[in-house]
Amino acid sequence: MEKFPIVDTHVHLWHPKQLRYPWLAEVPTLNRAYLLKDYIAAYGALEIESIVFVQCDTHPDDGLKETAWVTSLAAVDPRIRGIVAWAPLEEGEQVAPFVEKLAENRLVKGIRRLIQSESVDFCIQPNFVSGVKVLSRYGLSFDICIFHPQLANAIRLVEQCPHVQFILDHIGKPDIKHQLFDPWKQEIATLAAFPNVHCKISGLVTEADLEKWTPADLQPYIEHVISCFGFDRVIYGSDWPVSTQASDYPRWVQTLKDAVSGCSSEALRNLFRDNAIKFYRLDS
Repeated sequence: MEKFPIVDTHVHLWHPKQLRYPWLAEVPTLNRAYLLKDYIAAYGALEIESIVFVQCDTHPDDGLKETAWVTSLAAVDPRIRGIVAWAPLEEGEQVAPFVEKLAENRLVKGIRRLIQSESVDFCIQPNFVSGVKVLSRYGLSFDICIFHPQLANAIRLVEQCPHVQFILDHIGKPDIKHQLFDPWKQEIATLAAFPNVHCKISGLVTEADLEKWTPADLQPYIEHVISCFGFDRVIYGSDWPVSTQASDYPRWVQTLKDAVSGCSSEALRNLFRDNAIKFYRLDS
């Protein structure tokens, strides 16, 4: 494999003995601690230059504790250059003091409030939209994490927040297992028309058949998001350790690299490194 430095924009770490993660009880294969040492073992010989930690849906009372814990990890491994933290954005304008406190931490680059587990209309409720708008006041981005049926309303959210920088996690979680493309395909094109939206190419293997997926299953989805967003607005993420349900770390990197094998070295570097540094402001 060609050597290039990777910026991994979607790393989860969790420690159930320190923080509460209610959802882990439903996923036995992931219901243990996943720590930095495990991540380092997982990527093997690959060169990981920087890491963006993404919140792990802790119990709401542990949201700030999670950010503090990861900040302490960054003191041990300075490759942790960014944190996408949790905030209760559904509180609307009242969330501003909470977000302001997070923004005081130089590692916090963005916010993710999971939408995927909520109703289809959750992200267009007035209070939620107001909470997302607050982020631009503090220079923070928003990670959109949804399942594909929620994509139409995610577009409506973005329409109302022109001053917020958005990134779509896991290409909107299309149904890759059943090779469904519509209306995801059209909605991705609509979302890509907004210049303040990037797309994270991550989490594809867990939307495919966990045990039987092939690179060919993922290829048309990868090609479509790149054709819509271009190599200037797509960003690599591992979604480790959630991804371990379907793939080891090197296999996912190789699959994505093979999927874009015809691209230029500049485009490859944009995808795996440079776009991430720019979007998450990792050099500031």
